[in-house]
Amino acid sequence: MSRATAVLAGVSVAASVALSLGALPMRALAAEEVDLELVLAADGSGSIDNDELRLQREGWASALTSAEVLNGIRDGLTGRIVVAYVEWGGPDSQVTVVDWQVIKDAISAADFAEKLRTRPRGAYGYNSISNAIDYAVNRVETNAYQGIRKIIDVSGDGPNIGGRPLAAARGDALAKGFTINALAIRRPGGRPGGPGGMALETYYAEALIGGPGAFVEIADSQSPFALAAKRKLVQEIAGRPRETRHAQSDAPQ
Repeated sequence: MSRATAVLAGVSVAASVALSLGALPMRALAAEEVDLELVLAADGSGSIDNDELRLQREGWASALTSAEVLNGIRDGLTGRIVVAYVEWGGPDSQVTVVDWQVIKDAISAADFAEKLRTRPRGAYGYNSISNAIDYAVNRVETNAYQGIRKIIDVSGDGPNIGGRPLAAARGDALAKGFTINALAIRRPGGRPGGPGGMALETYYAEALIGGPGAFVEIADSQSPFALAAKRKLVQEIAGRPRETRHAQSDAPQ
């Protein structure tokens, strides 16, 4: 083979490789490895007033910047997680408040927390947890990260109302390898938050959570939101096995 022929053959191979790479999803080409891809999907619906919205945001901001959470992140295989904060309302209202950001130390955590505390609310309408799950799945599938685990963390004070059936959204997410956890916000005065007078945490346990180690945390007067959020994040970041409770086939939707 002449030198010219060899050069042309090399160019042809390089071009073929480039075309093949071009056909790959951007996520596969540029994925940054992290221990956890976490969507914090917080209730921003009409049942949440501005004080309650601020309570949720402040609680997650405080939890993410806590020593316990940061120590848990540092103990991971890569020493970093990536987090997005979403607020949801009606079926057509999901808003990314803080987009994907790697958290690996106090500086990156504080930056995320500052954005979370200062950005305006944007969700409206009532309680499509199902469409919020679909939105969260899409946010993970289109990001530039590759996590060892993928978690959607739903916090709210009521049941699913609109959008497609919760069981369908939940099932699709679990089939893609997601874990769905929940934080039930108990209403003042102990009013039931689930359908038909059911305790909200029971509804979330039966109809919402799923995947490896899935669990429900509770925020109430005995366990303020910031404390519940911190306890929840420590568990999720550590990824320790925990009893998994799956939705029943006849669970409310």
